[in-house]
Amino acid sequence: MKRTTIKLPDDLDALLRDEARRRGVSMSDVTREAIEAYLIPRGPRRLSFVGAGASNDGRSIAEHFDEIYAEAMEERFRRKMGRDV
Repeated sequence: MKRTTIKLPDDLDALLRDEARRRGVSMSDVTREAIEAYLIPRGPRRLSFVGAGASNDGRSIAEHFDEIYAEAMEERFRRKMGRDV
């Protein structure tokens, strides 16, 4: 395993420390889990918007799936972190 140093804003550091403390695990454990969840897909996901027609901005989901999916995952990450990234 490699050691990596990252710089975090104070508010994100506080969220990370709180989560580690709440779960009784190390900050490294929480960080690894968050990075894995963001970068490594965990099998097929049911996406509620797939096949629903057009997205809110009128783009065809079939034609713009990759863009729409990336935007949805970014929004999910922002909500999970509790702030805009």
